[in-house]
Amino acid sequence: MHITDVIAYPVWVGFRNQMLVKVETNEGIYGWGESGLSGRELGVKGIVEHYREFLVGKDPMARGALWQEMYRSQYFEGGRTLTAAISAIDIALHDIVGKKLGVPVYELLGGKQRNYVPTFATGIGDTPEEMIDTAQAMIAEGFDCFRLHRQALSENNREYEPREAIALTAEGLIKAREVLGTRPVIGYDFHHRLSVAETASFCQMMPNHTLDFLEEPIRDETPEAYEALRKMVTVPFAIGEEFASKWQFLPYIERGITQYARIDVCNIGGLTEAMKVVGWAEAHYIDLMPHNPLGPICVAATAHMSMASGNLSWLEIRESAGESNGFYDKEIFPVQPEIVPGKVTVLDRPGLGVEVDEASLSEPFKFSTGSPLRRKDGSLTNS
Repeated sequence: MHITDVIAYPVWVGFRNQMLVKVETNEGIYGWGESGLSGRELGVKGIVEHYREFLVGKDPMARGALWQEMYRSQYFEGGRTLTAAISAIDIALHDIVGKKLGVPVYELLGGKQRNYVPTFATGIGDTPEEMIDTAQAMIAEGFDCFRLHRQALSENNREYEPREAIALTAEGLIKAREVLGTRPVIGYDFHHRLSVAETASFCQMMPNHTLDFLEEPIRDETPEAYEALRKMVTVPFAIGEEFASKWQFLPYIERGITQYARIDVCNIGGLTEAMKVVGWAEAHYIDLMPHNPLGPICVAATAHMSMASGNLSWLEIRESAGESNGFYDKEIFPVQPEIVPGKVTVLDRPGLGVEVDEASLSEPFKFSTGSPLRRKDGSLTNS
């Protein structure tokens, strides 16, 4: 068996672009993958098309060797755009191998360790009362873990003042914890919008066990900054959704900076690279909390990884998962994992267990570069 084509599909699905990749073979077996570098899909498309030039004719069963060739064949190694493209191709190769051997992808990764994958949701409220209502609704649906956010942007969603945001957020979380009690697992994600000092102040505003985890309060380029912050606060950190290699995870795992590894299979280099981080994290008693913000291919690939991992806590899922969620469109993805509140169940089908109706990939790519957030004084801050 050999690869005959690698096709990139940067297309609009639901409410934003998806970057899908199909790998075809001479035996009629094909695989689907997905890239996670949202907002830079055309850059990933270019890399996928570059890789196609030397992947055609290669054996898709040799996915580990192909990973090394894609990563090491250029002088300038790594980078998010490269590994986002490698991720999509690597996931598609696993899909092909599973289909060829007649087994689900989790069997390629060590075998099933659980019957389903526990998930966490995200809810938002404009006031403490709305946050509480949202949390209670998620609990009633079946979630025992969730991120509970307070809307802290301006009316046009482009202005963000960190000091105002942390005060509003802390107020809402304190009241929510008082009402909800100690049992729900509650986290918050700042999308790296704070500084070290702002994060420390935020944590100091709240009583112990207001939060069970804090996700990406500051940017990750400087592990030493996170290391300093780790010494200032007691809340567990959940970090890693933007990491594009095992080397980026290295200081965060080896130095005990993070307590949850937010592996993104569609960014880190696919399942080949992700499973290396999984074992590494397990050796340091760090649980997985995979980043999963994309479509059914990402859900399936991440769920297969989670099924085969012993150190999983929860998989991220969209609260509105199901037919009402345009990103999980049943017309485009007629076969996909079963998603219900609190759990994902992968289909016991060969490969990923996802099928794509290519004819339905008809809505063209919509260019969007994203608008940066600004403080009240007009200066830029992290989006």
